[in-house]
Amino acid sequence: MKEPQEPQEPQAPQEAQEPRTSEPPATSGVDLARVALRAAKEQARARGAEAQQRRQARRGGGLRSGARRDGRDPLPLGAAVSRLIAERGWETPAAVGGVMGRWPQLVGPGLAQHCEPQRYDEEERTLLVRCDSTAWATQLRLLAPQVVARLNEALGQGTVRMIKVRGPEAPRNEYGPLRAPGSRGPGDTYG
Repeated sequence: MKEPQEPQEPQAPQEAQEPRTSEPPATSGVDLARVALRAAKEQARARGAEAQQRRQARRGGGLRSGARRDGRDPLPLGAAVSRLIAERGWETPAAVGGVMGRWPQLVGPGLAQHCEPQRYDEEERTLLVRCDSTAWATQLRLLAPQVVARLNEALGQGTVRMIKVRGPEAPRNEYGPLRAPGSRGPGDTYG
């Protein structure tokens, strides 16, 4: 801002007046470079501060990792899966799923060759087992109390209350998608 100038006395026309310039002196290339560098540094500092704030917000308000273990450290896969199973309450289904894979070790290779577990009902705590013949289904029904005891030994007491045994399924006689109502297949056309 310019200050008001005091009135000057009129000068004689003989004296030459010096021209006054209101422009600042021209800046050289070095000065322009310094100004540009200073502006770039200020912008970089501002961007860096913003990035630092975003990182701290993502980490939960500036928590920093130290030399000690905390909940954010990576876990081995087995420990992570065990933790997930415990958090979700999947202990029993996971244990019974392990039975499906270890069936031959739990019941013996002879029985496992002819009988395989199909499904576990968690509410009723029953295991459905399908056998490849009616003779093996009968054999498994007779051995069911011992098999239940072995399974509860491996899985925890009370995990399996009962084994439901199913025999082999008969093949279905459905010949195609289009059927006449009330027909019994090709046998109803003869006689």
